[in-house]
Amino acid sequence: MRHGDELAFRELVAAYGTYIYQTIYAVVRHKKDAEDLSQDVWTRIYFSLPQYENRGLKTWITRIAVNRAIDFKRSASRRQEDIVEEPQTHLPLGASLAEVDIEHEVMLKETAELVRRKLHQIPDNYQDVLIAFYIHHQSYQDIAEMQGIAVKTVESKLYRAKQWLRQHWKEEDFQ
Repeated sequence: MRHGDELAFRELVAAYGTYIYQTIYAVVRHKKDAEDLSQDVWTRIYFSLPQYENRGLKTWITRIAVNRAIDFKRSASRRQEDIVEEPQTHLPLGASLAEVDIEHEVMLKETAELVRRKLHQIPDNYQDVLIAFYIHHQSYQDIAEMQGIAVKTVESKLYRAKQWLRQHWKEEDFQ
């Protein structure tokens, strides 16, 4: 697909076209803009394929879509010249809290889907924290209270669980 295989690219568009549109629409909240941006995103994906590193295709195309939608929304706000300044502490340069939340939500849903599909492979000592965090969307504090452990222990278990996942799973397994 990376070397100009148009049929493979068409299959990619067919498989993820609706997903990309919905992702963009979640940011821009306007049907026509989402349609136009979808076309632009697919063009960007096509021309960016030589830089794709064969790791996390869905995550990679999602990031392109979300970033393009955020850029579009930012430029539309600038054109209207009635931007309300938001505090920029702890946010990426130029991003609003709503934009960061949407990207985080998309990534969280995607991760939850991956975990659900391969859950039986995860060691028992990691399953509980992964299920609580990614599937039930519980905070570290909530997990700590439910398991009767310290928040630092939850952080540590989640870190080790993510390391295990990185070592044993490839996103291509989920495609």
